[in-house]
Amino acid sequence: MVRVGLTGGIGAGKSTVSARLAARGAVVVDADRLAREVVEPGSEGLAAVVDRFGPGILTDDGALDRPALGRIVFADADAEARRALEAITHPRIAARTTELFDGAAPDAVVVHDVPLLVEKRMGPAYHLVVVVGAHEDIRADRLRATRGMSEDEARARIGAQATDAERRAAADVWLDNDSTHDALVASVDDLWEHRLLPMEENVRLGRRAERSALEVVEADPRWAAAGERLVARLRHVLGDDAVTVDHVGSTSVPGLVAKDVIDVQVGVRGLADADGERFVEAMARAGFVRVDGVTQDRGKDGRPWPKRFHASTDPGRAANIHVRAVGSLGWEWALRFRDWLRADPTAREEYATTKRALAARFPATGAYAEAKEPWFDAAHPRALAWAGEHGWQARVETPRSS
Repeated sequence: MVRVGLTGGIGAGKSTVSARLAARGAVVVDADRLAREVVEPGSEGLAAVVDRFGPGILTDDGALDRPALGRIVFADADAEARRALEAITHPRIAARTTELFDGAAPDAVVVHDVPLLVEKRMGPAYHLVVVVGAHEDIRADRLRATRGMSEDEARARIGAQATDAERRAAADVWLDNDSTHDALVASVDDLWEHRLLPMEENVRLGRRAERSALEVVEADPRWAAAGERLVARLRHVLGDDAVTVDHVGSTSVPGLVAKDVIDVQVGVRGLADADGERFVEAMARAGFVRVDGVTQDRGKDGRPWPKRFHASTDPGRAANIHVRAVGSLGWEWALRFRDWLRADPTAREEYATTKRALAARFPATGAYAEAKEPWFDAAHPRALAWAGEHGWQARVETPRSS
């Protein structure tokens, strides 16, 4: 099963995307629909709301009078009424959501349609976050045409939600809806055929995504946000089993040329934790499958440095997850090397020149990686010297409780 979080600002076209995904075969769990369902006439949720806010929030036929309830909730300057309402509805919505997710078929693509996904920081719970976006002027025009809002009302509703910058940072997939309905539908179909379906199959079968040959490319400013999303997702998945999670490798160094692969290092207390069934299965369910046979790095002290390795199932985002024991030489080296390159422009440019030259000679990923080792060996003492001069120390986080 693949879990997809779907969101977008008001007037962006999220409903169109949700409907198209449902037509293509996705199981859509609509958060707004569930919010209405848990307070339907005769429900325990509605009874609890009436008990808290009084019978005046009911219509003559016993249904929830939403405008009446809204007047109470939004008139409360201290937001106590809103919190009381959420305490009633949110647990019931969450329980129903879990029930629908659990009831989906093992080969399902489950799309969770959540208007406030970004605002509530829910992104790490999904394999992918899809955001529908459109220019603010276009959204305001749509709200006036389809919902009868005034210009001021439309702008106020848009301004009360997350910004486009916040949504782009949260988006694994951005669906642009500045054009026509047909263009949006075509982009959804492409997403379904070339990313969601292949990823679902990869997750279900426990296999990494196939990659075409990756080239060394100029630095992409979007790599930082992609790294942050993967870090957050892995923290969510692993909980206390991950002591540290860090974006490492070339894509973590601003301005450095790299292959379009996000490398993340997970620090564990010991590799026995990484070999445990709970760890391996949690990673696989989240879309990061264990790659057997990759159990060490070539150490800079002439000895192997043990690790474990997982790879992404997502055909749209190449990602490597390196699992190393916190405090081990390999764990520390990955962090120190990254921070040295971030701080030293001369070393960064020297490494970029080396990468370009080697990529031209060794197009295959394995041969290219091996060809870089002599440069790493020569750079290692320089990175150590830099760390000593600047008092650099590897950051170890306190394990978080789940």
